[in-house]
Amino acid sequence: MHYLITGGAGFIGSHLAEALIEDGHEVTALDNLSTGRLENLKNLEGNPKLHFVNGTVLNESLVDKLVERCDAIFHLAAAVGVELIIQKPLESMMTNIRGSEVVLDMAHRYQKKVLIASTSEIYGKNMNGPLHEEMDRVLGSPLKTRWSYSTSKAVDEILAYVYWKEKGVPTVIVRLFNTVGPRQTGAYGMVIPRFVQRAMAGEALEVHGNGNQSRCFMHVMDLVNALRKLINNPNAVGQVFNIGSQEEVTIEELAQRVIKLTDSRSDLKFVAYEEAYEEGYEDMPRRVPDTTKIKNLIGFSPTYSLDQIIETVIASVTDKAPEAKEICDAVKETSKIYA
Repeated sequence: MHYLITGGAGFIGSHLAEALIEDGHEVTALDNLSTGRLENLKNLEGNPKLHFVNGTVLNESLVDKLVERCDAIFHLAAAVGVELIIQKPLESMMTNIRGSEVVLDMAHRYQKKVLIASTSEIYGKNMNGPLHEEMDRVLGSPLKTRWSYSTSKAVDEILAYVYWKEKGVPTVIVRLFNTVGPRQTGAYGMVIPRFVQRAMAGEALEVHGNGNQSRCFMHVMDLVNALRKLINNPNAVGQVFNIGSQEEVTIEELAQRVIKLTDSRSDLKFVAYEEAYEEGYEDMPRRVPDTTKIKNLIGFSPTYSLDQIIETVIASVTDKAPEAKEICDAVKETSKIYA
């Protein structure tokens, strides 16, 4: 197979490219390097099965050519991260909505399957849980920048669904819950790499709000294995799936775990949301996925514990590649169901 990965030099896209090429497939990675990095693809440098294209999903003629040549598409290109959305809301909206429209339009033109990455932000302030795919969205005012990301990704999902219903484009939608691992940076608010980097430097770990808000974190390789399985499953077409872990942790407890695992002397510093982001910023006290649907279809179950996830990030930050590889290899042995 020849896969097109939009956002192919990003944190998730680069890991996916490596896995697909290891499986014997060919990959075209499209990325404008706004948040992706060529360094993420260094393990594939010189590999004839990788084709890197520096460009944007907003370039219709370019996307047209790339989609025509591929067999299927992983559409991962998007503006992500709370800080980026707050800083550049208009650019983020355009990238997410218009970019998805271009990709889906070309997929329709050439009748190619598309897996489109969405987000747990879809659920907004819904405080029920675990959250299943049919639950209601609960959003704040459209004038609050925070909710522009959720709205843009909801439009992406609607586009993917109606392109399937009305035009027959085979689409699969996945809602990602806090994916973490090597190559992710804390530049746009991603909490675990931000905590690890501060702990390694002996700096205070900034916890936003009171730290009682809870989240679930999934390792990027668990996600990659699920994506590879879903795109080849005919029963996934026209469906939406949560992908995430159910190992719940408060952000304060997460910070304490990072300090312990890095053997750091860092303290915690609690920062009000208004100071960290913007006035009137709203957050969710809890976000836990119900993954019954994807488990029933492909047998998905996360294989990395939270401590293992943190350890792989620590290893990547300190350039301890052998240790990170050992952790990854050990866990891969328990995840052969995805092979």
